[in-house]
Amino acid sequence: MTSPDPNSRTDPERSVASLAASIRPVELSAAVEARRRDQQLTKPAGSLGRIEQIGFQLAAISGSAVPPLVEPAAVAVFAGDHGVHAEGVSPWPQAVTAQMVANFCAGGAAINVIGRANGLDVRVVNVGVAVPLSDHPLLVNRPVRLGTANLRFEPAMSRAEAAQAIIVGAEVATQLLADGAQCLLTGDMGIANTTPSAAVIAALIGADPARITGRGTGIDDPTLARKITVVTEALRRLQTDDHDGPLGLLAQVGPLGLLAQVGGLEIAALAGFCLAGAAARVPVIIDGVIAVAGALTACSLQPLTVAYLIAGHRSVEPAASAALGHLGLAPLLELDLRLGEGTGAALAYPLVRAAARLMREMATFDQAGVDCR
Repeated sequence: MTSPDPNSRTDPERSVASLAASIRPVELSAAVEARRRDQQLTKPAGSLGRIEQIGFQLAAISGSAVPPLVEPAAVAVFAGDHGVHAEGVSPWPQAVTAQMVANFCAGGAAINVIGRANGLDVRVVNVGVAVPLSDHPLLVNRPVRLGTANLRFEPAMSRAEAAQAIIVGAEVATQLLADGAQCLLTGDMGIANTTPSAAVIAALIGADPARITGRGTGIDDPTLARKITVVTEALRRLQTDDHDGPLGLLAQVGPLGLLAQVGGLEIAALAGFCLAGAAARVPVIIDGVIAVAGALTACSLQPLTVAYLIAGHRSVEPAASAALGHLGLAPLLELDLRLGEGTGAALAYPLVRAAARLMREMATFDQAGVDCR
């Protein structure tokens, strides 16, 4: 298998490349100025710990020492199905994906409840559910295909389809920002989607699948062993004599090719969502292992993206910790979450919102008439 010829790229691939190229570095000078200003606020320096660090990151993202508020904010829950479900890697029937999409639209899922509690706009995006879905006012119905193929034996999708799913995610982000969102949160839904997430992360960071493949919805030991075998064999089928190991296959096919081979449609859409947020210079709060797989893919396509990302929480899935460590992102929360849907990002959002408000609204010593000399 040879590297793709850049001149043979499809239109979606060219769009992805253009999106990645549009991302610019954050403005570190704004973060430095924000740190100076922070020294004048009515508190001991560093006393708000990592909340202050979030504020400095928001300053760098916005290019202003006094960053804008991150409200309102919106969660996009990308839904897709997976052909690898046929390998018995999840005890849940695949039909649950479509059923949960209906639940999201009805406002009855955990992300809906947490979203309401935190004033978040929750949007549901069908990027690849295995059955056609009826239109709904709260559903963005943009399926690239009806689920992926079985990644254990064949490519999950074509390169063009992977690129198209990335573009769907980017377009959803762009629309949410046009509708007024000042912060983006990632969400996902897809039975068996921790399997492609583990495969993508293992390949992108060069990790042993046995070390980072987790239990997903809580599978037993025999199912976990089968899941590890599936991920291992999926990556092995991409290796050649010239390109052995995960990093070798990454050099061979590139991030987009890897995504097409062993990824998922919602993972691709999440990558596009992160890229578009970075291109628009807004913070993106990422959720658990599926979102982290998408974010890692986005950063592989454009390393500058990572400076725009905030890790909402540490999923119990080992692949999530491995990928966050690779990206240098420290999660805000550690609550043993493993639901997905964007719940961890939504629970972390109030901390990010508070950080922005503190930077804008807290009085300086001079303003408050406080003399600490």
